[in-house]
Amino acid sequence: MKAGDVVYLTTAASVQFLRPIFVRVIRELPELHTYHGWVWIEGYELNAAGDAVARRELYVLRAGVRLRALPTPPAKRATRRSVRRGAVRVG
Repeated sequence: MKAGDVVYLTTAASVQFLRPIFVRVIRELPELHTYHGWVWIEGYELNAAGDAVARRELYVLRAGVRLRALPTPPAKRATRRSVRRGAVRVG
């Protein structure tokens, strides 16, 4: 993982992610010693629109971290334009 990567964290990365989250990585924290296969990362938790909502330090299983593209915001519903029937255009 490198700065700027967006990762998707689920229970595969740690049991703390019962509700999966997207995180934009700031950096790994190699100075914090961990168990083999685990890593500390610093990053920003992202909301559904891809905006940073909280800065976090997270302890995750490297094999459970999934690189992802930014979350796609919910599509806006198309609005229907009403058509006036019987209207005559003079021009």
